[in-house]
Amino acid sequence: MLDQFKVAKQDEVRIPATALRKTVQSLFEHVGVPPADAETGANVLVTTDLRGIDSHGVSNMLRNYLTWFQSGRLNPTPAVQILRERPATASMDGDAGLGIIQGPAAMELAIQKARTVGVGAVSMRNSGHLGAAGHMAMLAAEQNMIGVCLSAAGPRVLPTFGAEPRLGTNPIAYAAPTRGVPVLLFDVATTVIAENKLRLAHRLGSTLQPNWVADTEGSPISEEIPAPAPGEYQLLPLGGTREHGSHKGYGLGLMAELLSTMLSGGVPCMLDPTQHWKHHFVAYDIEAFTDLDEYFDRMDAMLGVLRATRPAPGHERVIYPGVLDHETYRERSVQGIPLHPEVIEWFNQTTSSFGLPPLETVQVPAESDD
Repeated sequence: MLDQFKVAKQDEVRIPATALRKTVQSLFEHVGVPPADAETGANVLVTTDLRGIDSHGVSNMLRNYLTWFQSGRLNPTPAVQILRERPATASMDGDAGLGIIQGPAAMELAIQKARTVGVGAVSMRNSGHLGAAGHMAMLAAEQNMIGVCLSAAGPRVLPTFGAEPRLGTNPIAYAAPTRGVPVLLFDVATTVIAENKLRLAHRLGSTLQPNWVADTEGSPISEEIPAPAPGEYQLLPLGGTREHGSHKGYGLGLMAELLSTMLSGGVPCMLDPTQHWKHHFVAYDIEAFTDLDEYFDRMDAMLGVLRATRPAPGHERVIYPGVLDHETYRERSVQGIPLHPEVIEWFNQTTSSFGLPPLETVQVPAESDD
């Protein structure tokens, strides 16, 4: 994650992952989510923070989730239905439940199908925000499968040459297991910048680079600007402008819409903005395609070549998707998750109003001078 989306070192308040999970779970339970589901939701959010994906951890979305449960927009006790099923596939209705809670179960169904027939694909309509799609893909990688996850959300993103939003940020993620090196994990929005990162940048008072967003009329902003507040900008597809490949981001976002919405029997939000999120989960059982030991040999060798690539001038190293997540997970597991003081204040106000204990902070170990 770029520096403008990170909490400044002098502002960090470190929270142990175990304490954060406990508090987040208690907040979910307070708004009516059953304990097992609350535990799942807390685990997804905190694991996302441990991996350094702060835009999709507790900082941005948790307060929205609680509000949506309290307002009735989300259902804390959904009756999830399988609408259509074959040995390798299923389509589901999430009954307005929260996606970060429903996603792991949907991916687990895809994994079970892949274990039986080689590939499993599950689409879900009428669900809530999915959080980090990469977390769902990782669930397959942890079982020696290749995982893929996509999601389609409400209109936030301009199509190339458009002045009105038609697609969501529609993330695409995949994860592949490894033997002795960090897992290959790729997770991106199909926009120049994920909307949650823009919220982080606004909270932190950061600046945006040229062509990261458009103005409210749809014209890309071609100079560096302070991160605007929500409603003061339009999101651009990956690439930003046609000259820089925005048609590619537009097409990838539409692909996520196709697989998540059309295959689940859902209605695109561009046709009906009241529709909930839609998701798509795929698991590939590696052993259905090739020998697992040979796969691990070749995967680790390929990723080793990538990391051994000579860096260009001004850069220290070449990495692949998943390396930084792995390194951040190890560091934050020891030193705690850094939160902005505004987030800590929100937590303390919310837990107090709910009659719950405040967050437990941790003393960050001093960095060595060696």
